[in-house]
Amino acid sequence: MKSVIIIEDELSIADLIALHLKDMGCQVMIFTNGAEGFEHASRSSFDLLILDINLPGMNGLEICHRIRGARITSPILMLTARTEEIDKVLGLETGADDYITKPFGIREFLARVKAIFRRSDLDKEDAAAEQKGISIKDLTIDHKKRKVEMSGRRIELTPKEYDLLYLLASNPGVTFDRRELLSKVWGYDFEGYEHTVNSHINRLRGKIEKDPNHPEYVLTTWGVGYRFTELPS
Repeated sequence: MKSVIIIEDELSIADLIALHLKDMGCQVMIFTNGAEGFEHASRSSFDLLILDINLPGMNGLEICHRIRGARITSPILMLTARTEEIDKVLGLETGADDYITKPFGIREFLARVKAIFRRSDLDKEDAAAEQKGISIKDLTIDHKKRKVEMSGRRIELTPKEYDLLYLLASNPGVTFDRRELLSKVWGYDFEGYEHTVNSHINRLRGKIEKDPNHPEYVLTTWGVGYRFTELPS
């Protein structure tokens, strides 16, 4: 069950979105005063803060700024009746994840909320995976320390070799073509540089594979690119 805090002084709007959020299975609390809502949000654990900009007691931009200043990273969705671009920019710069301008349709609102929940869940999964590391057969990757071991023996990789291995190992079974790998690992996308990927793959295989000619980990998808094995640890 997702926990949602709504800080919105227009009670008709707050009640409407709360009703639909409860239909999604969310637990919802409503505050119509900014200072009271901030006090609760700063002391509570929540999955989403829905925050109006124009509020009595404390405005939404100040609440957002203080929430982020307290190192609370839960998603924030700003609601605003203002249409000026500067207000949207200020909302995002103070730490909001998204904003929606009043009046809005409930279907659009729910779509935004669902997208925020999906991103948040993926971020949590990524953080958990990073903390846990990756272990497949004899290969282990500690991403926090950028350390790779094979059967307990540390494998020394260059920064790009590590980035290439981690990208592939984080997406087992997913084929990346050479241009995708260039873009994601090297940060550029130029035709004619695919040999850079090939040479790094060959060096990587030379370091982690028992037989680089018959790899177990970094596999070739013929005519497309490369993928990491799907074999369980």
